[in-house]
Amino acid sequence: MSESTASTVLYHEDGPVAILTLNRPQALNSFTRQMHRELGVALDKVQANRAIRALVLTGAGRGFCAGADLSEFDFREGPDIMHRADPGPVIEQAFNPTTRRLIQVRVPTVCAVNGVAAGAGASVAMACDIAIAAPGASFIQAFSKIGLVPDSGGTWLLPQRIGLARAMALTMTGDKLGAQDAKAMGMIWDVQEDALAAATAMAQRLAAMPTKALVATRHLLRGAHTHSLDEQLDLERDVQSRLGFTHDYIEGVTAFLQKRAPRFKGE
Repeated sequence: MSESTASTVLYHEDGPVAILTLNRPQALNSFTRQMHRELGVALDKVQANRAIRALVLTGAGRGFCAGADLSEFDFREGPDIMHRADPGPVIEQAFNPTTRRLIQVRVPTVCAVNGVAAGAGASVAMACDIAIAAPGASFIQAFSKIGLVPDSGGTWLLPQRIGLARAMALTMTGDKLGAQDAKAMGMIWDVQEDALAAATAMAQRLAAMPTKALVATRHLLRGAHTHSLDEQLDLERDVQSRLGFTHDYIEGVTAFLQKRAPRFKGE
């Protein structure tokens, strides 16, 4: 077991599970450029360490993530304020890469939503494969309240999870959605009193499973709505064929035939 601390992201290993904690509790873990960079470094460590088979993402303190730290935007009065306050560059340079990294990381991801997930914080939670929230957690599509649209993949992730009608109302009104309602709508998997413990237990379970198959399942499911049935059938065939050359496929079938527990390696 090893642990290292960065100023805005904590990285901790619990056996085959990496636990990444957004660590700006005084600001409800709102994202700064530095936090994005340090989260990227933590994800690089996960990517490089083949002993890590799953990861948990959570927040320190009473919030998960309140979205962007608006204090990093330049709103000083002046004729060029619209150029200086333009959110486009930071989205391109920081928020979009974070979402892409989470969706593309080579291991299953579980989000422990310990408190409020607002704006990009809600998008980041949905970018994880499985999300488990504490009873007091909430999800807020806060963008309409400041004249913006959901980012960090929010307009893609939210309707995919809860449907267009609900996504439209939540994003336009900016209303707060409680954890139990988020579960009922399908935004998250579960609500647990100790979200981090439940997320870690889920990650430990996934870490003992065939990692490549789980991640391939992620990619097939997330992209399915952009394909026709024929295209998806072809993709399933190709992925099955590729996985047929993995250790875990041979081990899984052999264990089934021998009526014993499989010993997956994530290979």
